[in-house]
Amino acid sequence: MTDEARWELEVRSIKSARFAIAAAVVLLVSHTTVAILLRVSPTGVYFRTADQLALAGIGVLLAGIALLLTRPRVRVGREGVAVRNILSERLIEWDLVRGLSFPDGAMWARVDIPDDEFIPVMAIQSNDRGHAVDAVRAFRSLEAKYTGADR
Repeated sequence: MTDEARWELEVRSIKSARFAIAAAVVLLVSHTTVAILLRVSPTGVYFRTADQLALAGIGVLLAGIALLLTRPRVRVGREGVAVRNILSERLIEWDLVRGLSFPDGAMWARVDIPDDEFIPVMAIQSNDRGHAVDAVRAFRSLEAKYTGADR
């Protein structure tokens, strides 16, 4: 079974990903531009090629860090809920899922698990408005399907 066939729902943030890509482009272009223009600076300081490459490299590094914000995703299927945030990914089996909540004022949703704990779901963000509402509804529909309970 292919990886895509295992999951009935896959959600990613829309606005945060767009913002992260735009920020990465701005960081990369600005650092590269400054690196190119660094030799032409009338400050009296002598900049070498290594300094220019280092500044452009910092731009690449910062752009890569900004692009980490495009990673969050949540997948829902028969096996459970796979939550991938910026650096980690975790599969939560259905017997551990106690629901999906979106507390007032929260930036993103969370999967509730036993013992009053939760896993943040950065893929479903409040700034996505309608997209987030549709994702929560679809999640809860699949939760009812796989847990047999309408929580």
